[in-house]
Amino acid sequence: VKLVESGGGSVQAGGSLRLSCAAAGDILPIGAMGWFRQAPGKEREWVAGISPSATSPVYQFSVRGRFTISRDNAKNTVDLQMNSLKPEDTAVYYCVATQRAYTPTSSAFNYEAWGQGTQVIVSS
Repeated sequence: VKLVESGGGSVQAGGSLRLSCAAAGDILPIGAMGWFRQAPGKEREWVAGISPSATSPVYQFSVRGRFTISRDNAKNTVDLQMNSLKPEDTAVYYCVATQRAYTPTSSAFNYEAWGQGTQVIVSS
């Protein structure tokens, strides 16, 4: 599975961005998908995850209520709508997917497909 992200950019605090990720290649079936991020000088961290049924998406506590993850199985895409952005959301965001499980987890080891990353910069 190859993942390609788009939609990153620069925005002022309080603004919104929408990240998109499209899967291509040997893509059937895709299980859980999600997003990770890595800020400068920090460890990579899990942001959000979603199962193929798109029920009960899960979020890291710091983004809950501000970010929304969604997916379109017909198009093999997963999106991350980010609202009320804060400077601490600044990071490179990575789309992830696995064909080995349906339940999203916060462990990077559970995802064998990673996108190239897209930069998000939030200025104060």
